[in-house]
Amino acid sequence: MQKAIGGRFYYGWAVVAVVFLALLVSAGVRAAPAVLINPLEMELGWSRAAISFAVSIGLLLYGLSGPAAGWLMDRFGPTRVVLFGLVVIGGSTLMGAAMTQLWQLNLFWGALSGIGTGVVAPVLGATVANRWFVERRGLVLGILGAAASAGQLVSVPALMWLVVAVGWREGTVYLAIVTLLILVPVLLFMRDDPSRMGLRPYGEGEKGANAAEESPAPEPGTAVANAEREEGGGVLRRATRAPEFWLLSGSFFICGASSNGIIGVHFVPHSIDHGIPEVTAASVLALMGAMNFVGTIASGWLTDRYDPRTLLAVYYSLRGLSLLLLPFVDAFAGLAIFAIFFGLDYIATVPPTVALVADRFGRAHVGTVFGWVFFAHQIGAALAAYLGGVARDSLGDYTAAFLAAGVLAILAALMASRVSRASLPPAGAGARGAA
Repeated sequence: MQKAIGGRFYYGWAVVAVVFLALLVSAGVRAAPAVLINPLEMELGWSRAAISFAVSIGLLLYGLSGPAAGWLMDRFGPTRVVLFGLVVIGGSTLMGAAMTQLWQLNLFWGALSGIGTGVVAPVLGATVANRWFVERRGLVLGILGAAASAGQLVSVPALMWLVVAVGWREGTVYLAIVTLLILVPVLLFMRDDPSRMGLRPYGEGEKGANAAEESPAPEPGTAVANAEREEGGGVLRRATRAPEFWLLSGSFFICGASSNGIIGVHFVPHSIDHGIPEVTAASVLALMGAMNFVGTIASGWLTDRYDPRTLLAVYYSLRGLSLLLLPFVDAFAGLAIFAIFFGLDYIATVPPTVALVADRFGRAHVGTVFGWVFFAHQIGAALAAYLGGVARDSLGDYTAAFLAAGVLAILAALMASRVSRASLPPAGAGARGAA
């Protein structure tokens, strides 16, 4: 069904492995502020709300970079975009190790880190999975989604151990070096598209393959390429007129608020507030990442077999219930149980959401449309990260923030169940039908 090296190995799996590494280190850097909040508070005297504001800048730009990255990947290929993102992530992390002023936190760990990690983000995974795979697409989305869990699993306890052992400045230098080292496999093994290697997407039928061979990709600058670019811009305009775009964006807004925003940033400080030692608290978050790794891959497998709307409704409902219970759990054993339960669907929402975007708006435009859906996710994450810090400073704990996130997650379950999977009609279809 597809050409393979030696008749056995499909090169798309090598691309998946490289992208997994890039997403892993990007997620590790994105998770680092959860470890740095307390050390920055103690050494530099910054309030938790001020530190959370810098984190929210990063989360917002992380999301805003997604649509731009998706647009660039759709037109120029993922490789150059990923290289740029890794350089920005590594450079900003390295410069952040020397910061002494709050504006530097906002710049290095907020703006620049947000842009870099936003380029090397789920939009990259969605683009690569849909370029290289027809069969096993959900599984690949699950694997690449799990990279975020793996990044959290590896980096959070390792960085916390370094912070305790040698200090947060030295620890972030090591994190920057690891990030820059990933440039090597990207340069050596990353490829933009299977057609560049004489291959077809994994699982594409012979009929589709023959058509692809007879109609090669248009050269940049030709009339055909220009028409395709116009169609790419048009699909976003048409997407925003569809209620499904806003249902997916709204539910993903809540997903960001209830995961990356409130839990990803404030779970470790919440645990420390309840007397859990720093490294132990980071290990609990890593346990959540391990469960997320399992849950996201399982979610990809399930997305290939079941209605993604049903999966999202279940995921968000379970998340909401766990968040409603969290304020009443303050012992290590209870937090560990929460980490296991919550971790199973932390990023499990990504494969079914991407699948619905592809079904409704077309595989060719996943990078563009999902980029904006993902931006909504990060708006939610940014607001929750900042407001969580404000709630902690104002009320003395995170109870109100956790309860609000739980209620919103239940609402997201209702929104996901209302999404239609019918394909978006082609541009001008209505006019042609009327004629």
